[in-house]
Amino acid sequence: MIQQQSNQTNMDWMLKDLAEGVPQTRNVVVLSADGLRMAQYGADTDTADRLAAACAGLQSLAGAVASELPHSDGQMRLVVIEMNGGFFYLMAAGAGAFLAVLAGDGVDAGLMGQRMRDLVLRIGEHLSTPPRQAGQAGQAT
Repeated sequence: MIQQQSNQTNMDWMLKDLAEGVPQTRNVVVLSADGLRMAQYGADTDTADRLAAACAGLQSLAGAVASELPHSDGQMRLVVIEMNGGFFYLMAAGAGAFLAVLAGDGVDAGLMGQRMRDLVLRIGEHLSTPPRQAGQAGQAT
């Protein structure tokens, strides 16, 4: 438990660094592949949990689309959605982990992509999550 809290603290300041380093960043969430929030910045817990759950579906959909490409391994690397009012970014961030960002419509898309990649490289080992085993929290036995 102490190691998990230490990793959470390490990710918190790194997520803050991303959010403050890219103007127009609203929320940053790190999530597991099954949609569980691992860390957050700029969002309350309920918002971060909703984003994490939605991202799980989005990464699954992106993987299904990727598998239609010849020579693809079906793995999603980056999804960008432009909508009224802003942008949404979802990036693979290690084995079983993803980095999600909501940003305002004035965000510099190139800077955001670069900073997200830099963050993933810097803390990739903190973002990887092992598969949960039967009997662990959230799993039926």
